[in-house]
Amino acid sequence: MQVKFYEKALRYIEAINQWRKRRISNSTFLILAASVVGILGGVTSSVLKELTHYVANFLINDFHWKYKFYLYFFFPLIGILLTVLYIRTFIRRSKFQHGITAIIYTISHNSSKLDFHNIYSQVITSALTVGLGGSAGLEAPAVASGAAIGSNIGRFFGLNYRETTLLLACGAAAGISGAFNSPVAGMIFAIEVVMPEFSIPAVIPLLIASAFSSVISQLIYKEPLFVLVGRGGWVVEAFWYYIALGIIVGLYSVYFNRLNYRLGNFFGRIKNRYNKVFIGGITLGIMIFLLPALYGEGYINIQKLLDGNYTSLLSNSIFSDYQGISWALLLFAILTFIGKTFASIITMGSGGNGGMFGPSVIVGGLVGFSFAFGINMTGFAHLNITNFIIAGMAASISGVMHAPLTGIFLAAEITGGYVILVPLMIVSAISYFINKGILKYSIYTYGLAAKGDLIGQENKEHGILRRIKLKYLIERDFVVLRPEDTPESRSTDIIHTSRNIFPVVNKEGVLTGILYSDHLLELLVSPNADDRTRLIKDIARPPDKVINVNTSMYDVMRIMDSKDTRILPVTGPGNIYLGFVTKNGIFNKYRHILMRQENLM
Repeated sequence: MQVKFYEKALRYIEAINQWRKRRISNSTFLILAASVVGILGGVTSSVLKELTHYVANFLINDFHWKYKFYLYFFFPLIGILLTVLYIRTFIRRSKFQHGITAIIYTISHNSSKLDFHNIYSQVITSALTVGLGGSAGLEAPAVASGAAIGSNIGRFFGLNYRETTLLLACGAAAGISGAFNSPVAGMIFAIEVVMPEFSIPAVIPLLIASAFSSVISQLIYKEPLFVLVGRGGWVVEAFWYYIALGIIVGLYSVYFNRLNYRLGNFFGRIKNRYNKVFIGGITLGIMIFLLPALYGEGYINIQKLLDGNYTSLLSNSIFSDYQGISWALLLFAILTFIGKTFASIITMGSGGNGGMFGPSVIVGGLVGFSFAFGINMTGFAHLNITNFIIAGMAASISGVMHAPLTGIFLAAEITGGYVILVPLMIVSAISYFINKGILKYSIYTYGLAAKGDLIGQENKEHGILRRIKLKYLIERDFVVLRPEDTPESRSTDIIHTSRNIFPVVNKEGVLTGILYSDHLLELLVSPNADDRTRLIKDIARPPDKVINVNTSMYDVMRIMDSKDTRILPVTGPGNIYLGFVTKNGIFNKYRHILMRQENLM
């Protein structure tokens, strides 16, 4: 019954696709599909924000118990534990992946196919993690949910790889646009981070998806991320201070990225997932107890700083008695952005779901505040602290993500800071070039590059070869000879095959040697009858090189070049013969992937 329903559904989908292809041009359909992706992306990002803030507001304002503040120590642990339990219980058939890194990997290694559950599971798990105090952002889950919408719509309508990837990117743009109410930044983010190799026609669907998402988000979730504060412009005399801020944030973004990779590896070495949850949750609880600004997303703390309420950083902490002391406030601000760096990485590494987009905004804003507030304390200058907070946000996004345009326009859109566009350009460019010059890879691609899974312009050949799996290129149409055979007994097979090489395999399937057609034909036409009846095992020779089925394609090509050969036998465990791999087969697959990459945008 279930099989019949599945077959009927497939026929129905195919009928829809056929009608769509006859009645709607491909370019028009992509525009319509981008609009749908944008609307649905706006809905999911709005639901995510609403759900997360509902959980956080309930715990902070609506949950009344005289001992409830003791629970704040355990809330992050509970949130991460619930996230892990949800994933283990409801997502069994596929591996749950969080963050934008997984999307980049999927585009290049999995034909832009994201599992359907990402549409809702990203919303649920990140709401649990962040709503209960996990120090992470909601933007990466919003991006993942939107990207999953685009990917699944593309697959539903049978679109090719290029078109599906474009819709996936539209979903990513919708996620940023809906999360921040920033349509321009959403589009630019998709171009800079998700599809760095793009063409101008791809901008139109991205613009539409991002715009629709922003509209839907504002209809559903009206509360802005920040109240517009970009007033007063900037003075030329502060030019050198913006340069200094760009350098400081750029260097700190290097530290941020390296710490993310190292702490991620630390948690990766902990095999028991509940040990991860316990270690991460307890650590977060202690950090939030000491630095309350680390609770949840943290945007409310930046808003207070933008409003000029600087003492808010200390007001709810055990150090509130020092909030009137300037040096204590500065020290607390520095500890907070360092703590936010650790807290966000620990949240993700211990099993929580969220992203680094939001934390990078918070960290940048706090660095900008600390810099300007510290300069003002010295009396050397009087800087506009609000402007430097906004500039710090832009610089942090630019450095951490290697997305300078996203940093500029996001900071300007969410704060109304277009009047300081020039300083935003300065700090973003400097931060980007410092991080790019030292690390080469962004926070999203650093881990992929370390594993050899990143395909970029610099390592495209190596990257494409690593993507090709040897087991899928094994050619098996070879005549297999047994050690007890003779050239005469297998003469028909030897003469009529199109291959010029013959594997010799025993009854257990083990490769014992190889023979070439020219040698066998010489024996078959030999006037000496003994030559035609010689045992194959007596005339076969061991192969120069045998490769295992798990050998990387990069190593296969290196071996072929070193041996000056175009064909190699492939074996599995126990030297069991599987077939041969040829250089022509590798080149054909390589060209296919290369053409698909070139046609992507």
